Amino acid sequence: MGQLIYTCITSLDGYVADRNGNFDWSAPDEEVHAFVNDLERDVGTFLLGRRMYDVMAVWETMGGPGDPPVIQDYARIWQGADKVVYSSSLAVAETPRTRIERTFDPAAVRAMKDATDGTMSIGGANLAGLAFAAGLVDECGFLINPVVVGGGLRALPDGLESKLELLDLRRFGNGVAYLRYRVLR
Repeated sequence: MGQLIYTCITSLDGYVADRNGNFDWSAPDEEVHAFVNDLERDVGTFLLGRRMYDVMAVWETMGGPGDPPVIQDYARIWQGADKVVYSSSLAVAETPRTRIERTFDPAAVRAMKDATDGTMSIGGANLAGLAFAAGLVDECGFLINPVVVGGGLRALPDGLESKLELLDLRRFGNGVAYLRYRVLR
């Protein structure tokens, strides 16, 4: 059975975007980006909400010879994985290896997990919240930035309850801290 992992870049107060939808404060430096590349290197399938897909789709055209090696590396990771986008409004996928699902179906995601021995990644706070609530998330990792934004889109939804076991932590030179947890059932 595969693993479903939620990894996000968040503010210290737990937001992935501020009140205006901005997340420029979360742009990783080269050290953090290389770490994220290693985290996602083995992902076979990305499960994405519509907004996260819109943000991430640029990786289809990034990673050219003029880009830094860390960018080229992530572009290869993204382009080499399958993508499932959950959207009721997206008419057609603009990237290869991408399919659209109109609704999030926990049973279908469980079947995808059962059908693979690999890693699946879920991206987008709202979608991840649905997966957490359905008991599908096996691990979560938070890259916590040294910034407080005071409101916006939360990394985890209000009302979610879960017991976690700390598996790893790491500090980066730019002040970012990484915390990785196993979701206890």
